[in-house]
Amino acid sequence: MPASGAREALSVGLGHNGSVTDLTLRLDETDLTVTFSGVDIARYAFDPGGAISEGPKPFLHPLRALDGAPLTGFRPWDHRWHKGLQMTWTHVSGENFWGGNTFRPGHGDYVLLDNVGRMRHDRFTTVADTGPEVSFTEELTWITQGGQEWIAETRSHRFHGVDTDRGLWMLDFATTLRNVSGRDLELGSPTTQGRPNAGYTGFVIRMPRAWTGGRVLAGGLADDAGADAVMGGVAPWVAFSGEHDDVDGGGTVLAYAGTSTGTPPIRWFVRSEPIPILAPSPSFDEHIVLAPGDELSLTHRHVFGDRIWTPAETRALAAELAP
Repeated sequence: MPASGAREALSVGLGHNGSVTDLTLRLDETDLTVTFSGVDIARYAFDPGGAISEGPKPFLHPLRALDGAPLTGFRPWDHRWHKGLQMTWTHVSGENFWGGNTFRPGHGDYVLLDNVGRMRHDRFTTVADTGPEVSFTEELTWITQGGQEWIAETRSHRFHGVDTDRGLWMLDFATTLRNVSGRDLELGSPTTQGRPNAGYTGFVIRMPRAWTGGRVLAGGLADDAGADAVMGGVAPWVAFSGEHDDVDGGGTVLAYAGTSTGTPPIRWFVRSEPIPILAPSPSFDEHIVLAPGDELSLTHRHVFGDRIWTPAETRALAAELAP
């Protein structure tokens, strides 16, 4: 497979609901675009650059529903380091691979420190089509602000499950993190460091500002439970729905907790207000310690819908589309 400077286009014949369409994956100098029926449903910026304080790392933005409506936010004024859907970690032995300010135990505040690391895209190992999907696998390195290489990562994205009748598509994400620092690494969050209900870390999505105050549903909880009831809890899935600005209608993002080889259970970080954000957190309130050479693997699935599903519809789709 060519290195990241190459350019390649792959087309896949899709069979669903009796029709045949194309899913196209295009690789450019610094990003990769997935297109369905003329709509760019996903852009993956694998070499995005940016300010050191924002923790430069690959991200997916924009993500769009099949009708072209936006499902992600980018560099909002409140958190410039929130960029669509991206892999992060807020606390890695004192280093910040989330971006922005760091919570300081004992002080109870957030400050910008010289500890914001970056994730470097090294190469793609595969860019492939396997029928009704496109996918890619890449290798990355997590580097501290001081220039030390701490984590070697292999991650993959699989775009699939396009259903034009129901207006949805799916993304499967998998990653393996290997400690190459030569020392124990402690993976945590602001909550493991002392701030309640701030266990944000892992594969996180920032949704459009228009979705502020949107509806949150979760497996195992009542329809009217709301985001506060989901925060820090264990649930098989969480769905976030909101109304769009600029275009009519709304959308739904359904996220599954997925799997972790770490000891702590995956807990949910979710806010509907003051900002719309969602993450299945692998170290919400418990540390994961990786010895030198040890690995941590995570898998997650997201489903993106082109309208606000009813609660009953959401629960039925969550059961049907579970990985």
